[in-house]
Amino acid sequence: MGNQVVNLASVQSVCQQCGIYSLCLPMGLQRGDIDALDGIIKRRRPLKKGEHLYTSGEEFTSIYAIRSGSMKSYIINEEGEEHVIGFKMPGDLVGLNGINGHKYKNSAKALETCSVCEIPFDQLEALGHEIPGLSHHLIEIMSKEIQDEHHKVAMCSKMPAEARLASMVHTLSLRFEERGFSPNEFNLSMSRNDIANMLGLAVETVSRLFSHFQELGILEVERKHIRILDQEKLSNLIRMD
Repeated sequence: MGNQVVNLASVQSVCQQCGIYSLCLPMGLQRGDIDALDGIIKRRRPLKKGEHLYTSGEEFTSIYAIRSGSMKSYIINEEGEEHVIGFKMPGDLVGLNGINGHKYKNSAKALETCSVCEIPFDQLEALGHEIPGLSHHLIEIMSKEIQDEHHKVAMCSKMPAEARLASMVHTLSLRFEERGFSPNEFNLSMSRNDIANMLGLAVETVSRLFSHFQELGILEVERKHIRILDQEKLSNLIRMD
């Protein structure tokens, strides 16, 4: 089967006019395969800012593709403290961690108004036996998540503070570009508290570093609006000491 991008025009309902279809649908599906996949996808009502898509410990039933908006995934540690795992954008699949053990291992909360596609896993699993490309695509996504987790662990354990923040901004830039948006100018939907939490830094450190990056001529920061002025300098800050 060739690696061809799914033809958007052939999807008649849920995925029609979805600008991020190529990020969450597998490559090389035939028309009948697309129709079969389309038949199990559900559109949920939009989530408002602060609403949960699912919470840790809930029974696992579905995985979700974010169509618009953004979310944060987090866990609550033994001390009852929130620990942010990552930020999810349009095209990302969330809920895959629930496959093992049949319960969601983290919580997913909307950072702004979000729309998602719900994909019941039992139906997706059955469909995967008929469409090998689906199973392979899920394996690739889970592999990428493992790689991302390893990167975060290395970043928070060995990188200096400025490299951690520079790495996060650089990664967001790449993800926005992948989705057809500007890699140099975007809004942060997450709070400074959430950024600091994920990077293992104090909120004051994050604020100080944003100011420092502005002084260096790397960024322009106005509240949640980020403009990258020098991608090369930003990349140079991402180093391991």
